[in-house]
Amino acid sequence: MNNGLDAVVHGIHIHPVKSVGGYDTARAAVEPWGLAGDRRWMLVDTQGTAVTQRERPGLALSSAATLPGGGVRLSAPGCGDLVVEPPQPMAPTGVTLFGNKFEAVAAADEAHAWFSAYLGTEVRLMHLDDPAHRRAIDPQYAPNGETVSFADGFPLLIATRASLDALNSLIAEGDHAAEGPLPMNRFRPNVVLDGTEAWAEDTWSRIAIGEVSFRLAKPCGRCVITTTDQATAERGKEPLRTLGRYRRVGKSLAFGVLVVPEHTGTIRVGDAMRVLA
Repeated sequence: MNNGLDAVVHGIHIHPVKSVGGYDTARAAVEPWGLAGDRRWMLVDTQGTAVTQRERPGLALSSAATLPGGGVRLSAPGCGDLVVEPPQPMAPTGVTLFGNKFEAVAAADEAHAWFSAYLGTEVRLMHLDDPAHRRAIDPQYAPNGETVSFADGFPLLIATRASLDALNSLIAEGDHAAEGPLPMNRFRPNVVLDGTEAWAEDTWSRIAIGEVSFRLAKPCGRCVITTTDQATAERGKEPLRTLGRYRRVGKSLAFGVLVVPEHTGTIRVGDAMRVLA
C-alpha cells in the first residue's frame, strides 16, 4: 500500500452548475454532501430530467462562479453574464438524475431563459435547496444515510496527477495518440493530488487531506464527457478507448476515486494527504 507520505493537494476545483465549467480555488469547505458550492445547481429538460454534457457538449464552453450567499454568475459565448440568486423558499419540484428521483427548487425564469437561449432548447435551472435531505447516496456505500449534491453519485471525486501521466503514456502508444496528452479537466475532479504513485488510489480505503478524513467508496466509472474537449466542446475517442483496454473495473472504465467525507472541515492547496487504511 502506498502510504502517500509525499502526496499533497495540487488543485481544488468547484463546479457550481452540474456539467458547466467551474473554477479553481486555493481552499474549500468540505460539507457532508461535497465541497461548499459544488454542484448545487443543475439543468433539467421539460420532463425534469437532468441535462448534462452527455447530451449537450456545448455546456463545456459555459461557466459558473459561486457568489457570496450561494448565488452564481453565469457566462457563455454570445451571452451576457447573468447573476442568479438562490431561489426563495417554495414548493420543490421533482427532478430525475440517472433514474434517481428527488426534489429541487426552480431558479428564476430569467435563468431558464438564459440557458435555453444558449443551448437552443428549453431547459430549466434547478437549485438543491436542502442537500442534507434531498438526495441519499446509494446505501451500499453510505451506511449512515449520507447525502450528496447534484454530483453523479458521491460527494467528491479525487484524481492524481501520476495516474493521469500514466494514462497519457498509454494513450500515446495507442491508435488515437494525436488526441493526447489529455488535461485533467476532462475528468472534472474536485481534488487533484500530486506526489503519489500511478494508480496508488486503487489500494486506498481511507485517507486524510489536511484536517478532513474521507472514506473511499469506489473507482469512478467514466462516460462520454471525458471525450469532450472542455475548451472547444469537440469530441474524440480518448480517454475511453484506452481506459477500455487498461482500466476496466467490472462494467466501468475507471479513472479517479469517489469519496465520502467522514466529517466537515477545510482543505487547502498544499495540504498533505495521508493514507489511513
